Amino acid sequence: MRFAWTFPFAVICTIASASHAQVQESEIAAQILDRSPYAGTLLVYREGDAYYQAGHSELVTKALIPASTFKIVSAMIALDTGVVPDAHTVLAWDGVTRSRAEINKDLDLISAFRVSALPHFQALVRQIGPDTMQQYIDAFGYGNQDIGGGDDSFWISGNVRITPIEQIELLRRLYNDDLPVRQEVMSAVKNMMISEETDHYVIRSKTGLAVLEGEHYVGWWVGWVERGNERIFFASALEADSPGDDFIPARIALMREFLQTFGVLTN
Repeated sequence: MRFAWTFPFAVICTIASASHAQVQESEIAAQILDRSPYAGTLLVYREGDAYYQAGHSELVTKALIPASTFKIVSAMIALDTGVVPDAHTVLAWDGVTRSRAEINKDLDLISAFRVSALPHFQALVRQIGPDTMQQYIDAFGYGNQDIGGGDDSFWISGNVRITPIEQIELLRRLYNDDLPVRQEVMSAVKNMMISEETDHYVIRSKTGLAVLEGEHYVGWWVGWVERGNERIFFASALEADSPGDDFIPARIALMREFLQTFGVLTN
């Protein structure tokens, strides 16, 4: 059964071509962003539509460092190569005490993904190795496909870049089991991406945060909402120089405000 969702946008105009779909400017999304102190875009794609909806749609093709959203890909590669046999494999803590207490311990892959444990994933990427990683990145067609700038840090401080449009295209391929890894690998990663589950909808998502040159912040929240037979894919991408503490929750809060205008998160 298809839900009859509507898009409450006062002004919609086609401004760009992206992939096979058009990007249309959403006045509501732009207003949500403009009330915040941050630059960026809110991008959504409802499966079955021929267009994206975005606030500040001129930024949907701006390439940014992926930060921890790259864990979606690195988890798939680790599983597909057998570096970790399954999602319940325990990843050893390196013994270094860090400021986030939740990562100062052994974690299985699911837990490491959900708490975004950087050192555990850096260890996985080192085990995968740069040559194998590059082969997968090329096969995925991931962003600019440049993994230079640190074998275990290219996604947080190196050269790889990806656009909000590319983030959603990757997610759509993952949902449809259309990536160059085994189907069971994609299923495992989709399961670990569950960040919210109610009687009415499921959100599968990943956040990302990078600080470049000590002061420029890049923040992401990417994923999709499932409700019945409906799916809305989303990517929020924010930037700021030396922001306050509210930058981190803003990645999610601004996008949730936009999604709520669709009725997608209501009970």
